[in-house]
Amino acid sequence: MIILNKTRPRGIVWIASYPRSGNTWTRAFIHALVNVVRDPEFSDLDINRIEEYSASESAAEQYRKYLGKPPFRAAPAEIAAARPKVQADIVARLNRLVFIKTHNASALDYGHPLINMAVSAGAIYILRNPLDVAISFAHFRGVPIDQVIDDMATPGFGVATNRQNVRVVTGSWSEHVKSWTDRPHPVVLVQRYEDLVDKPKESFAAVARHLLITPTPEQLDKAIALAHFDRLREKEAAAGFVEKPETSAEPFFRAGRPGQWREVLTSAQVERIVSAHRPVMKKFGYLPEGMG
Repeated sequence: MIILNKTRPRGIVWIASYPRSGNTWTRAFIHALVNVVRDPEFSDLDINRIEEYSASESAAEQYRKYLGKPPFRAAPAEIAAARPKVQADIVARLNRLVFIKTHNASALDYGHPLINMAVSAGAIYILRNPLDVAISFAHFRGVPIDQVIDDMATPGFGVATNRQNVRVVTGSWSEHVKSWTDRPHPVVLVQRYEDLVDKPKESFAAVARHLLITPTPEQLDKAIALAHFDRLREKEAAAGFVEKPETSAEPFFRAGRPGQWREVLTSAQVERIVSAHRPVMKKFGYLPEGMG
């Protein structure tokens, strides 16, 4: 692993999460923060430019040179073998710090790492209460909540390769969280989504420190305000959002409010989620009162 430092700002910084857990919100804050620190006049966040300092490691075209064919014609094991090489190519080509969003678990796939730590500078891992994730993920995919609850409990769960992107391997919600948090490392910052909501200044300041960015208190406040969830939702309503799937009828920035599960999930659904993920939920303070 390339240790994140100021003297050698090079390598991948992973912005990692299980789907619908605050990944895009965190990237919007980082984009705002970098711009606010660089430019005192920066005052308007364009949500369709938050990938400005980023790259995609899942874009199918990057894999073709290692596969000798379109990735959608390749076997999963072939994709797995090519992935670490593609990630190394990104770092060699850009030769700087590069932020990459991922929903992959930090695990092995057919014996190959989904996350190539040899070319990584660090990571920010965001996790969210699975009771709320189930609701948001169901709206995002346009499927019943019960189906999402099943998927979130399925070992090795993921999304297959298509013509645009290679496969994503999340695993179950518990597998995903454990893969990123069970082996603490100083260059991997773990943040709860709920803390970003309830304690934004403290939590986003930790993100800034982890990235070795030292904003003034005013710059930090400005970046937090520019990336406020309500502001992102208004931006999407006005101009759309490029990361929203064409198949989704729901806004990408839908609600963002912790605790929705109390109003939406049935007691049976809550029990199913807790039963599937009890140890990890307990570790991170997500067990409902009376179910500990």
